[in-house]
Amino acid sequence: MKVYQFCAVLAVFTSIIACKEQQKDTKGTIQETEVAESNNILDRIAHANGYENWKNINSIKFTFNVDRDSSHFERTWQWMPKTNDVVFMTHEDTLSYNRKEMDSIIAKTDAGFINDKYWMLAPYQLVWDQNSFIYTHKEAVEAPMSKDTLQQVTIVYGNEGGYTPGDAYDFYFGDDYVIKEWVFRRGNQEEPNMITSWEDYKNFDGPDIATMHKMGEGNFQLYFTGIEVE
Repeated sequence: MKVYQFCAVLAVFTSIIACKEQQKDTKGTIQETEVAESNNILDRIAHANGYENWKNINSIKFTFNVDRDSSHFERTWQWMPKTNDVVFMTHEDTLSYNRKEMDSIIAKTDAGFINDKYWMLAPYQLVWDQNSFIYTHKEAVEAPMSKDTLQQVTIVYGNEGGYTPGDAYDFYFGDDYVIKEWVFRRGNQEEPNMITSWEDYKNFDGPDIATMHKMGEGNFQLYFTGIEVE
């Protein structure tokens, strides 16, 4: 069975968010207090995307696609969240592994899975990762793409653990708590590395998933196809 090296592939898409693995709490009591005080807003965002149905999901399969100018990139995953089994599929080969039993080679593949899963299920990651970041909530800010007045939640991951520690994300959403756009800031720097929309939401037997993400400028689309939920 062929093992694919993702480092070179991911380097092609340097603007794509290298997303988070769950991390241990590095902030101690201070972080736990901030999370507890803001817990309600995280739950509302997650539940606005059908999080209450996640407990019934045994398997989710999806293809992660990126179109930039004339280039196209894709990879397909199947994840069994209750057992943490993952299957990576290409036209040439299939690779299966369990996230509880990974070596350094599989970890490179898993970094791609974590990235792609985060793009698809970021509203749920706000609940799953809530002991790994600190965050703030603002009720009225100008969104960077639409310029609409929206709510904003900013999360900043701890500096240890995960594949890309210390990164920050700004989520923008309306009174329905559905994310409309977001910003990625590597290492919590002030200037954004990437800004995209969240659109074309579809319901898949419970989860509501934004199947399309676009940049305001340039010919870039990141989207999901072949989503199957069981």
